[in-house]
Amino acid sequence: MFDAQIPRSALLLGLAGLLPFFWAVVTMFVPAAYALTYEWLGGRFVAPFVGLQYGTIILSFMSGVLWGFATRAEGSVAATGYALSTLPALWAFFMVGGGPVSAAIALIAGFVGLLGLDWLFWNQGLAPRWWMALRLLLTAGVVACLLPVAL
Repeated sequence: MFDAQIPRSALLLGLAGLLPFFWAVVTMFVPAAYALTYEWLGGRFVAPFVGLQYGTIILSFMSGVLWGFATRAEGSVAATGYALSTLPALWAFFMVGGGPVSAAIALIAGFVGLLGLDWLFWNQGLAPRWWMALRLLLTAGVVACLLPVAL
């Protein structure tokens, strides 16, 4: 089903995109990493803030990716695709806020929902054959990194 090989550049850049989420977890559990990062870069780059802020940006970014897929369609499929592509950004705007726990839960739900939209665009032939293999891997990484904040 997801047998197409992910292009190396897409895989490497996608995995690199997990680094801020991973760093949020590291600074949650390693006090020295938290202190050093806080001292050098400030509070925006330590847990939970770096993971939540970056997650909000990436969820919104993915709306643009889906919009791009919708441009490959025509008629009502394109119109539906354009409308659906706005959902991740709107979710991030309206649902991510409050405290870190509720923000993490909202982001987890947003990324899981995004996976459903990824599948829809992929299933319609609008995304590359390898898309779902990449998205499953990256979504699992994002959710795994956001779970410690949510719990």
